[in-house]
Amino acid sequence: MSKVFVTSGKRKSATARAVLNQEGKGVVTINGINLDVFSQKYLRMAVQVPIQLAGDSVKSVDIHVKVGGGGITTQADACALAIARALVKNDKKNEKVFLDYDRALLVADVRRKESAKPNRHGQARSKIQKSYR
Repeated sequence: MSKVFVTSGKRKSATARAVLNQEGKGVVTINGINLDVFSQKYLRMAVQVPIQLAGDSVKSVDIHVKVGGGGITTQADACALAIARALVKNDKKNEKVFLDYDRALLVADVRRKESAKPNRHGQARSKIQKSYR
């Protein structure tokens, strides 16, 4: 029986869950859609970064990602994070490669949108303009 690794990745309000099956043919799907036809080209390239860095170890595994919430860009970032974490669980030697390339592939970005403040017209930090100063 093959091993299955389940990992998750978050970016802002987007959440991705990746399932890596060790016995596979190198198929990567996101929400049931093959990665080769996923969304726009630059988003597809962002998701492919951990796959390209892992090299030949990806050709023998299948990765299925479910992603939801947020916008399309944050979903792509969450997918890349979940895929990278799954590849590290599968093969520990990938961890150093990912950290050397970009730490954000393994460590989630915790920044969030700043909340709106009272009496500021819905903006987070805007001040009321005064003409006499």
